[in-house]
Amino acid sequence: MQVTTNGKKNKHFILNQKRLDKAKKILGTTTETETVETALERVITEAETNRKAWAAHDSFIKSMIEGGHKIEDVF
Repeated sequence: MQVTTNGKKNKHFILNQKRLDKAKKILGTTTETETVETALERVITEAETNRKAWAAHDSFIKSMIEGGHKIEDVF
């Protein structure tokens, strides 16, 4: 497989064309490659955001417990 200088490799996928067209429209991209690249970037960004949010949540809960605060479920 040929690797270019920017770290990209040629890949060959069999994809559902309707899904690809729908993603292209949703993402506002013009090419199929741009669509896949944008979708991958969004997945990676969302995963990182979720990881940071859970870390902040866990830190908050830990600090509340260590500070002697009681956490109760009001439901």
